[in-house]
Amino acid sequence: MQNDEGEIMDLYIPRKCSATNRLITAKDHASVQINIGHLDDRGIYTGSASTFALSGFIRAQGDADSALDRLWQKKKAQSGQ
Repeated sequence: MQNDEGEIMDLYIPRKCSATNRLITAKDHASVQINIGHLDDRGIYTGSASTFALSGFIRAQGDADSALDRLWQKKKAQSGQ
């Protein structure tokens, strides 16, 4: 596909697992993408969210919940929440 300037654009951008940094292939039907909404000090949704992708491999190992918790704690520390 070409944009208005005639440059060729790639439409497919592969996702990576947020926990392992492995590519999530098109055949990985066990992978999930989770959005976690941000709250203000009063507990009201601010309209922004953090997105995490987990591969089927990490879910099959039974490590998805601990990986998601670790990722969210790291994200909270970075954003100052």
